[in-house]
Amino acid sequence: MLHSHLLSSSTLLNCSLGLNRGKLRSPEASRRYNNSKVLMASGINDGAKEKIPHVLTVAGSDSGAGAGIQADLKACAALGVYCSTVITAVTAQNTVGVQGVNILPEEFVAEQLKSVLSDMQVDVVKTGMLPSIGMVKVLLQYIKEYPPKAMVVDPVMVSTSGDVLAGSSVLPVFREELLPMADLVTPNLKEASVLLGGMQLETVGDMRRAAKLIYDMGPRSCSLKRSLGAPVKVLPCDQEVTGSSPWSGLLPKWQGKACPITPLWWDPSPGPPLAERHCAPVCPFFYILLSPFLFQSYALVLVLAPVLFNIIFSVLAGNTVCEFSSPRINTRNTHGTGCTLASSIAAELAKGLSMISAVKIAKRFIDTALHYGKDLGIGRGPQGPFDHFMKLESVAGRSIAPRLFQPEDLFLYAVTDSRMNKKWDRSMADAVRAAIEGGATIVQLREKDTDTRDFIEAAKECLSICHSKGIPLLINDRVDVALACNADGVHVGQSDMPVRSVRSLLGPEKIIGISCKTPEQAQQAWIDGADYIGSGGIFPTNTKANNLTIGLDGLKAVCLASKLPVVAIGGIGASKARSVMELDAPNLEGVAVVSALFDTECVYSATRELYRVLQESVQTRK
Repeated sequence: MLHSHLLSSSTLLNCSLGLNRGKLRSPEASRRYNNSKVLMASGINDGAKEKIPHVLTVAGSDSGAGAGIQADLKACAALGVYCSTVITAVTAQNTVGVQGVNILPEEFVAEQLKSVLSDMQVDVVKTGMLPSIGMVKVLLQYIKEYPPKAMVVDPVMVSTSGDVLAGSSVLPVFREELLPMADLVTPNLKEASVLLGGMQLETVGDMRRAAKLIYDMGPRSCSLKRSLGAPVKVLPCDQEVTGSSPWSGLLPKWQGKACPITPLWWDPSPGPPLAERHCAPVCPFFYILLSPFLFQSYALVLVLAPVLFNIIFSVLAGNTVCEFSSPRINTRNTHGTGCTLASSIAAELAKGLSMISAVKIAKRFIDTALHYGKDLGIGRGPQGPFDHFMKLESVAGRSIAPRLFQPEDLFLYAVTDSRMNKKWDRSMADAVRAAIEGGATIVQLREKDTDTRDFIEAAKECLSICHSKGIPLLINDRVDVALACNADGVHVGQSDMPVRSVRSLLGPEKIIGISCKTPEQAQQAWIDGADYIGSGGIFPTNTKANNLTIGLDGLKAVCLASKLPVVAIGGIGASKARSVMELDAPNLEGVAVVSALFDTECVYSATRELYRVLQESVQTRK
């Protein structure tokens, strides 16, 4: 059963206006905060390379890998930041809950901290589970000795499943020593309530007051997160704000009333049917309410959303209140969202971003990852992990298991053309299906005139057809489309995105082909990490205007120079395929064809005939 989830909302308070608030940071550490490209300070890399952003996470281990150290590592890696770790506790937990906690000795935590901080230039320290007073004091000792640019404190005390991870004995040292050292503290509602001695947090006004109270404990900023769809009470637009009103303090006054910008308000509390309430029908959009005091010293920006949205409050430098809202995501896969939000903010701070920019990006990252993996089924408990790298769903959705690229896949390489499909009144999927049934061993979608959205949808349909027959599907040029539909790879030209860049985007398992006309290009293709070479045009063709032909001699030269399998392309039909395949050229594995297959009345028959010719040619060559 899927649970309705409101992505962690946060209230960010930062009224310090640059004050250090007692933090023991050197001036140099403060200057480094806004510089994301600091050169190595010492060692063999002096002056040689720009520093890689680095987050150190000090937290507990989650055996289910949804939260804790594991979530921090995945979040930082996904956001392109190096992450080192200091483990404070080892937990036995899964999607059901926490079954056991083994706290590591404080001496060993200190040893881990010294190992990392004395060797590596850490930009941001992010803390999670700190289960003992001594452990907090050890951390603070090393933070003072090796001051980072910033520290993000996620006060992990109670898991979202209700398990206690840190006792009440640590509260005094949290309040009096740890929080004053933090640049940002990110409690959820349960943790905020604990920090505030059990204060009840039910309304938006409660959240604002709680965030301010925590901010007064000393951190430079406070991010208060609302999660799991807890209801938020919202003021009817015509209700007068008085000193005794339960809504006083929620909205600023304007002529004695709440500032109405839109009549659509939402009150999720139990009561009469929607039509009998004070609000209009719920609209699937959110509304932004701006206080008339927006440009004065104190501003309140409220995003009041219907049921599909959640609310984030932020108070920034200068007492300005901001909010962020995003669609509510119906999913059980929410385990680790709190840890991930904190570590994602830390990652962006390590890159040199401002606090508000870091929060925006971190929230957007979690929104995207939650939505992408909302239907994943990992574990049997009520709260599963989510997909930081946004790849698990695509792997789970494959109709066949992925397999390694084989040179023989190039034997009959079918390349589609939207103009030809339109000419013969065929869909892309129908053309691909007919080619595969006729004997095509690999398919490339080369669609120059199709809108991107339509291309992606058609590519997904073609991918399903190809995978049902065990045939790889590649996309011509469009790495974005290949990523969107999870194609098996791409084919690029010499003037397209470099192979190394394509590989960094697609990953090591995808197929990458590149067009080559010369031996030098063929040698470079191997160095760059391509999987195969498409060489041509061999003969003149109408599908590519002004395309330089290299002939059979040019093809042979490329094959001789290549360490990769080669497929010939350009003007090859059934009548010329024999001369190509009978060429005495190493590494030549097949032919790629466009018009010979798709500019015909029957794609199946044309493909079947070409396959027969290729088979005969191979037998002759042997």
